[in-house]
Amino acid sequence: MRIAFLGLGLMGEGFTRRLIDLGHDVTGFDPVAERRLAASAWGVTPAETSAAAAEGADLVMTCVTTTDDLEAALFGTDGCAGTMSEAAVLVDFSTTVVARTKAMAGRLKAECGAGWIDAPVSGGPPAARDGKLAIMMGGDEADIARARPVLDQLAASLVHLGPVGAGQVTKMVNQVCVLTNFVVLAEALNLAERGGVDTSRLQAALETGYAGSNLMAAMWPRMMSRDYAPAGYLRQVLKDLDMVHDLAHDLQASIPMSTQAAELFRLMAARGHAEEDGIAVLKLFTGEAV
Repeated sequence: MRIAFLGLGLMGEGFTRRLIDLGHDVTGFDPVAERRLAASAWGVTPAETSAAAAEGADLVMTCVTTTDDLEAALFGTDGCAGTMSEAAVLVDFSTTVVARTKAMAGRLKAECGAGWIDAPVSGGPPAARDGKLAIMMGGDEADIARARPVLDQLAASLVHLGPVGAGQVTKMVNQVCVLTNFVVLAEALNLAERGGVDTSRLQAALETGYAGSNLMAAMWPRMMSRDYAPAGYLRQVLKDLDMVHDLAHDLQASIPMSTQAAELFRLMAARGHAEEDGIAVLKLFTGEAV
């Protein structure tokens, strides 16, 4: 398929490398020129605007940091809504505000007739590169059927949860489970270290019981080695937890654990750690965050 990809950061690199390897024709745009240049090295055709990237595309895929970034890419100056055809489908892998996602989907349909799938993901850049993401979809059945041949190549788990917006609600549920557990794992590791346990053996002791999890397997070794190189940024963790807060407010749902976790990540950001990985929250427990 002819694919336009908007957003060539950590996740965008993983996605576009995977798509190129699978033989798709990918044109990419990112407002940062250095990212466009870098992507050209692995086969992405760089475009100067999102409108130019989307022209003639079967699928327009997006993975940007904020809802404002997405709105600008679609409806701002040189936005892709001006060049997308009614036969195209937009697949948004970003984590965005539910109400605004629904509004933008309606606006895109009204302006150019294109469909919209909100398809936030879990798994990080390595899973994007290897086609092993969990993708949570909201959208019309017909739009999903058109995009599914490509989406199947990107995901280990691909689940349609309802109309547009359902994917973003599910991503908020995912973030409650994942991001609060960053804090729980950090608390547990610090306790183990202070208690003199051989932490190199601790994962083996726990992983087959109820304490074991995919997250422990992925993050525990990095926490033990203090590997805070970002697979995702702490500032993005905080952004997502603030979105959880706003959604919970709208739904009148109580989220005490997520609220506490957000405050810890906010403290980390205030101390200058926003560009590190979210697992750097461990520093609050060990005294490294000064």
